[in-house]
Amino acid sequence: MNLNKVFIIGRLTADPELRTTPSGDHVVSFSIATNRYWRTKEGEKKESTEFHNVVAWGRQAEVVNQFSKKGSIIMIEGRLQTRAWEGKDGQSRRTTEIVAESIQLGPRAGDVGASFVKDESSVGGEEQKHVEDIPVIDLDESGAASEGINPEDLPF
Repeated sequence: MNLNKVFIIGRLTADPELRTTPSGDHVVSFSIATNRYWRTKEGEKKESTEFHNVVAWGRQAEVVNQFSKKGSIIMIEGRLQTRAWEGKDGQSRRTTEIVAESIQLGPRAGDVGASFVKDESSVGGEEQKHVEDIPVIDLDESGAASEGINPEDLPF
């Protein structure tokens, strides 16, 4: 059995770049930053940031380009794909990117709506909610939350 599935939630590092292929298909490329927070054994807070390249096609490309900009929160469900090509300098190049299959746009500044786009369908499902930062749950080395949650107390 094989599975190639990715879920990430993060912020766009730059405005999306929309292009049109010679056959007329829309494609958008963008990068998402995700952060990881933890505490060392000494109690010092640490943070690490990863950057992920994402590609979306068709109607999804148009929606991301129209409603997202640098700093926007976005959730991507997709698959990993590695491409290889030869650069203009003759060097072989490779890149691994996430090909979006489903996109959830986060709240926008000045607007409290959220939109959902899946499998080339149109935008739908407007939902009102309060704009907040994504909460961070700090885990210590054993995996327990710093707020006193003990994993042994969980019923599953």
